[in-house]
Amino acid sequence: QVQLVESGGGLVQPGGSLRLSCAATGRIFSINAMGWYRQAPGKQRELVAVGTSGGNTNYADSVKGRFTISRDNAKNTVYLQMDSLKPEDTAVYYCNARVFTSVLRNLEVWGQGTLVTVSA
Repeated sequence: QVQLVESGGGLVQPGGSLRLSCAATGRIFSINAMGWYRQAPGKQRELVAVGTSGGNTNYADSVKGRFTISRDNAKNTVYLQMDSLKPEDTAVYYCNARVFTSVLRNLEVWGQGTLVTVSA
């Protein structure tokens, strides 16, 4: 069974930095894409950043220039480097992956979420 294990969340002051990690474990044939979403209190879940197996990346306008997504394909791990954090970035961050468990079977998998709080 495929699972996504997240780490790196916590409390940070405005202007600070955090680095989130997400590792995919289980029976994995390949991973087409991995990315990050977030959900703030009272708001809907939104895309933060996504990286495809081909190396393409996409970012939400609100985080461009501040966040960087990267992947270590050998470890089936995706990272989110968050710099110049703002209180508006406070949310639960969810890892997401499109995983092939065989050549013909693919699944969308979500992590449990990690809380990021930006406050003075």
